[in-house]
Amino acid sequence: MHSAKHVTAPVKPELTLEVSSPIFNRSTCYVVELLALLTIGSTIGALCGLISIYAVTLMGKYLCYALAALSLDLIWGRLGILSLGHCAYFALGGYMLGMYLTLQIGTQGVYGSNLPDFMIFLNWDHLPWYWQGSHYLLPSLVLSLLVPAALAFIFGFTTFRSRVGGVYLSIITQALTYALMLMFFLNELGFGGNNGLTDFKTLAGMDITADGTRIFLFALTAICLLLAFLLLRALNCTRLGRLLTAVRDSESRVRFIGYRTEHVKLAIFTLAAALAGLAGALYVPQVGIINPGEFSPLNSIELVICVALGGRDRLYGAIIGSLVLNLVKTIFTAWWPEGWLYVLGALFVIITLFLPHGLAGLPQQLKWHRSNTIKEAA
Repeated sequence: MHSAKHVTAPVKPELTLEVSSPIFNRSTCYVVELLALLTIGSTIGALCGLISIYAVTLMGKYLCYALAALSLDLIWGRLGILSLGHCAYFALGGYMLGMYLTLQIGTQGVYGSNLPDFMIFLNWDHLPWYWQGSHYLLPSLVLSLLVPAALAFIFGFTTFRSRVGGVYLSIITQALTYALMLMFFLNELGFGGNNGLTDFKTLAGMDITADGTRIFLFALTAICLLLAFLLLRALNCTRLGRLLTAVRDSESRVRFIGYRTEHVKLAIFTLAAALAGLAGALYVPQVGIINPGEFSPLNSIELVICVALGGRDRLYGAIIGSLVLNLVKTIFTAWWPEGWLYVLGALFVIITLFLPHGLAGLPQQLKWHRSNTIKEAA
């Protein structure tokens, strides 16, 4: 008499999500030390008159772009979503704070009215409803994060749920920012049209052109960049960070195991948009203007090149690439403004062919070539 065989129920496959390397590794410490040195050194140098206020403002502008590039690296480097319209969220965050700065002008404008000058010019007699929450700084800062995040949530919900991805998603993101640029050019929209919002006077009661205010904004931008870097670094070191990598490498397998990948992508895409909006809010008071040109698809492409130049999925690579590219842009456009597009195209080709891992991966790439050369010689 044969004994009955023991039949076990099928086991559902599981995805092992091991925690990644420690948060404070060598590269993280280098970034923290670099930003701390840059902030403290520039602040002390500006206060002592060793560094011009123009240079401090320029560095603050670079750090704003670095924060935007960091947010793009989160979705492109870690999640594999190439957005060619990421500056749309940057510009929206800038407009939200620009509305507050415009209302702070008050009767100091050309027409001496509490309404913005462009509204008086268009014969408007009251503020639109969407300007009502812009009289105070804190609600404006909150809107600088929430409005870009809300747009990203709506956009991501429709596209990720429909499983749109790859080059098609990239083209749609670029179409979105181009449509927003055309929309904000309209005077009837109530955002200043082609001229945008400018001629700001004060920020929280401080003279926006004063040296102390410029130094404060630079230091605040550096602190926000550092905190965002540490936040994303901590995120990448968690189980969620490992899940993002798995979704990037094989989304269909992760979905088969039982994860709702569209929810994961939507959450991270929304977070990245909020960080880009914060970068835009920090950018506007330092440059003194926000106009529809910030929605330009070219700006988003420059942001992509920043991340590629520094190195994808390294976080600190996005910061390095942004600082290097914007410094080169400042120097080159002062010499030959019309040639910047050619330089940008050449950089894209060079990065693709010779720097696939960016500047952050260059030491490892050189080490690999050196070891291969030694083996061939032996």
